[in-house]
Amino acid sequence: MRRAALLVVVALLLALPFLAGPMLTLGTIVLAKALAVLGVFLLLQAGQVSFGHGMFFAVGAYSAAYIGAAWRGADLLVLAVAAAGLSALAGLVVGLFVARYRSIFFGMLNLAFSMVLFAVLEKFFHLTGGTDGMRIRRPTLLGFEFGRGSFDLVLYYFVLGLSLLCALLVWQYLRSPIGQALKALKSNETRLEYIGLSARNTVLAAYVLSAVLCGLGGLSLGIVQGLATPDYTFWTRSSEFVFIAVLGGTGHVVGAFAGSLVYEAVRFYAAALLDDSWQLILGAVLIAIILGAPGGIIDLPRRFGLAGRKRKAEAAPTDAAPAMRAPYREGAAS
Repeated sequence: MRRAALLVVVALLLALPFLAGPMLTLGTIVLAKALAVLGVFLLLQAGQVSFGHGMFFAVGAYSAAYIGAAWRGADLLVLAVAAAGLSALAGLVVGLFVARYRSIFFGMLNLAFSMVLFAVLEKFFHLTGGTDGMRIRRPTLLGFEFGRGSFDLVLYYFVLGLSLLCALLVWQYLRSPIGQALKALKSNETRLEYIGLSARNTVLAAYVLSAVLCGLGGLSLGIVQGLATPDYTFWTRSSEFVFIAVLGGTGHVVGAFAGSLVYEAVRFYAAALLDDSWQLILGAVLIAIILGAPGGIIDLPRRFGLAGRKRKAEAAPTDAAPAMRAPYREGAAS
C-alpha cells in the first residue's frame, strides 16, 4: 500500500508541468528545500539538531555563483558536482569540530559557524557582493542552452531527479549498518562504543552527507532565484529547515518532502491573502498541524487509521450482542 502511494506521488511530480504549469517554479523550490531538509532529517535520526546547516546551503549557492562568473555557460552537472564536493569539504572541516559534541552544544556550535560565515559573506563586499549577493548565471545542460521557459522545465526535472536519487540514497544509508549505528546513537551512545563502533566517526559520516544534501539544495534554490545572498546562511534559514523536518515527520524520508510542500504551499497562499500578515496564517496552520500530528504530516494516515479501528472496536460489542443472544433464546425455546 505504501509503495503504491509513493508511486502515485512520483507520477504526480512527473506530471506537474502538464497539470499545473504555473506552479512549476514553486515545485522546484519545494524540491530544493526538501534536499536541504533531508540533511537535517539525517542528523535528527541520531537525536542531533543543527541550527547552522544554512552555511552548507550557502556553500552550494555561492559555488554556482563563482563558477558561473568564471565560466560563462557552465554546465549544470558540473555545478552539481562542484557544489557537492565543496559542501562535503566544508562539512568535513566543520564536522571535525562539532562531531564530538551532543545535544544543545552540537546545535549552538553549528549556529556559531554559520553566523561566522554570514558575517564573512556580508562584510567582504568586493569578494561576495555583500548584502546584495552574487548573481548566478543560467547554466547549460550537456552543452545545450535553453530559454527562460524551457530552462524552468529542464531545471524542475533535474532537481526532481536529484531529489529522488538523494532520498533513495538516504533511505538506503539508514538501512545500512552505519545508518543503524546512527539511530542507535540516539538511544545509547555508550553501548555503541562497547561494541567497537566510534560514535564520533558515525556522527561525522552522517554530518558530511547532510552537508552535501544541503549544498545541493542551496545550489538548486540559487539557480531558481538566480542569486546567492548571505541570507542563505542566516540562522533563520537553518531554523526553517529544522521546522520543516519536524513538520513533515522524522519517521521516513518522505517527511522531508511532505513538510516542504505544506510549508511552501501555506506560505505562498497566505502571502497572497495577506501581504503584511501572512506569517500569522502560516504560524496558525503549522501550529495546528503539529498539535494534531506530533509525529508529523506522514503520521496523519496512521493516526486516522488507528482512530477508525478504535471506533470499529468500540462498536463491535454492541453490534454483536443480538447475534450472541439469539442462539440462547432458541436453545431455551427448544
